[in-house]
Amino acid sequence: MASVPFDQLDGFIWMNGEFVAWADAKIHVLTHGLHYASAVFEGERAYGGAIFKLTEHTERLHESARLLGFKIPYTVAELDDACRTLLKKQGFQDAYVRPIAWRGSEQMGVSAQNSRIN
Repeated sequence: MASVPFDQLDGFIWMNGEFVAWADAKIHVLTHGLHYASAVFEGERAYGGAIFKLTEHTERLHESARLLGFKIPYTVAELDDACRTLLKKQGFQDAYVRPIAWRGSEQMGVSAQNSRIN
């Protein structure tokens, strides 16, 4: 049985402050996060429509970004709200959520301090 490729699923992804169609959530091949691993993420489980220890995960995401020398342009409360809204928008009760923040493709090189944080 053939399955739908993961990048062609239906639904939404919260990206740069807005919900976009799953298939439209794309990044450039020269993204700093891809070439230099300048990205941070959390793996979060939702049970019964609620993400377990959501705020703790989001605070850790912010701290991980700080340790890599960048600031996520959304507050903990804004990211928590986006995660909760995403679950509702998708109609998920039990799910895995993967918030990720990365340096964009505006600069290439080991240090890319002026690249956008996505």
